[in-house]
Amino acid sequence: MLIVMQQGADADQIDHVCRVVRELGLTPHPIPGRTRTAVGITGNVAPVDPSGLAALPGVLDVIRVTKPFKLTNREMKPEDTVITVGGAIIGGPDIVVIAGPCSVESREATIQIARELKARGANLLRGGAYKPRTSPYTFQGLGPEALRMLAEARSESGLGIVSEAVSTDDVAEVEQQVDIIQIGARNMQNAALLRRVGRSRRPVLLKRGMAATLEEFLLAAEYVMSEGNRQVILCERGIRTFSDHSRFTLDLSIVPELKRLTHLPIIVDPSHAAGRRDLVIPLARAAIAVGADGVMVEVHPDPAKALSDGAQALTLAMFDELMAELRLIVPAVRRGPVAPR
Repeated sequence: MLIVMQQGADADQIDHVCRVVRELGLTPHPIPGRTRTAVGITGNVAPVDPSGLAALPGVLDVIRVTKPFKLTNREMKPEDTVITVGGAIIGGPDIVVIAGPCSVESREATIQIARELKARGANLLRGGAYKPRTSPYTFQGLGPEALRMLAEARSESGLGIVSEAVSTDDVAEVEQQVDIIQIGARNMQNAALLRRVGRSRRPVLLKRGMAATLEEFLLAAEYVMSEGNRQVILCERGIRTFSDHSRFTLDLSIVPELKRLTHLPIIVDPSHAAGRRDLVIPLARAAIAVGADGVMVEVHPDPAKALSDGAQALTLAMFDELMAELRLIVPAVRRGPVAPR
C-alpha cells in the first residue's frame, strides 16, 4: 500500500502518518519525491482498510500496490533512483562504466590497472577480494588483504570501488573499505546476507541469479530495501539456457521490462554472461542500446596470466575500443556522455 501525501504536507503530518502505520503493526517507508512525499507500507499479511489512513491530516490518497515487490516498484516511487558514488552518478542521464580485474592479485597490479582505467574513462573500479568459485580448489581471493589494496588503489586513482561480500561475516570489513557492496549471482537469494547489507549505509550492487526470474530478482532487492537501504543497483549478468556458445545467455530483454517496473538503476555485466572476451564489446553495445544505465566489464593487463576468469577479461586495448564505441552509441540513445579520451 502507498500513502500519497498532499503537496504541502509538513514533517509533523508525515511523522503522524508513520506513527499510525506502526500502531497498526506495519512498517512505514517515507519516500520523498520532487513535489510531494509518499509513505510506502509493508508488513501486512492481509488487506488493510485504507479509509482510516485516508482521513489522516495531509493525506491525498491511499493506493494499493498490486505487485509482490513493493519498495522496488514504480508504483511506490515513480521517479528514477539516482545513486552518487564519488564522482559516478548511477541511474542519471550519464552512462556508467565499471571496470577492473575479476580478482585482486597484487598491490602493484591493482594500483596500476586503476590508474590505467581512470585515464581511459572508467567511472568505478571493480575487483574481487572474496571469490565464490564453483570449485573449492580454485583461487578464492586474497580477502582482507585485497580490500586494503583496493582502498589504496582508490586513493591513487580517485575511482570508487565495487567489491563483493560473500557472507555476513565479510560485510563489516567490506563496507569499511569499498564504496559499493556487490552481492553475486550465487548469493542473490541469501536472505541473511541481503538483510545484512540492507542495514549498511553503502550502496548495494545486486546481481541476478543465474536461474532467477524477474520477480525473484526484484524480491531479492526488496530484502535489501526492507531493511532501510534504498541504494540498490540491479545487475543483469546472464542466465542459464540451452546455449552452448557462451558461458550464460545475456537476457537483455529484462532491461526495458525492469525500467518499466522499477525505479532502481540497472547495470549489465557482459563479461560474466559471455565467458569470452570477443563477445563482451558487442554485448556491451547492445546493453546501452536497450536502456541499461551502464556496464560492468572485466579488464586485465595480461588476461593469460589472470588468476580467475582470464578468458572473459578485456585487454587494455580492447577497453579503449569499448569506450570508443560507447561514445558513438550513447548520443544515439539520448543518454549523457561517456568520459572523453
